Order: sequence, then structure tokens, then C-alpha cells
Amino acid sequence: MDRLLFFMWRLWRNPPSRRKLVVMLVALALAIGLVLVERYVGWPDWMRAERVPRPRLPSL
Repeated sequence: MDRLLFFMWRLWRNPPSRRKLVVMLVALALAIGLVLVERYVGWPDWMRAERVPRPRLPSL
């Protein structure tokens, strides 16, 4: 939480350029969009990133 407050304080004191601000807002919108899609629509099975167990190496 402290890191976020420090980041926000730095943005307040030294605002980014318009181009950098647009890039930050687009990245935030994409992240929020992904969360909303995952929460309400869901992903098809072929897009799921589930852990695949690795085969154990035989011990010598």
C-alpha cells in the first residue's frame, strides 16, 4: 500500500506527459477488461492456463 501511495504522490507532484498518461490509461483499461471478461464471461477451455504436473525424474 505504501508503494502505491508513493507512486500516486510522485504522479501528483510530477505529472507525466500526455502520451505517457494515455499509455497508462490504456494499460489500466486492458487490465480491467481482462478481469471483467474472466469474471463474467469466462475463458474457453483451450485458453486456460492451468498447471501441468511435471513428470518426476527417476532417482538413481
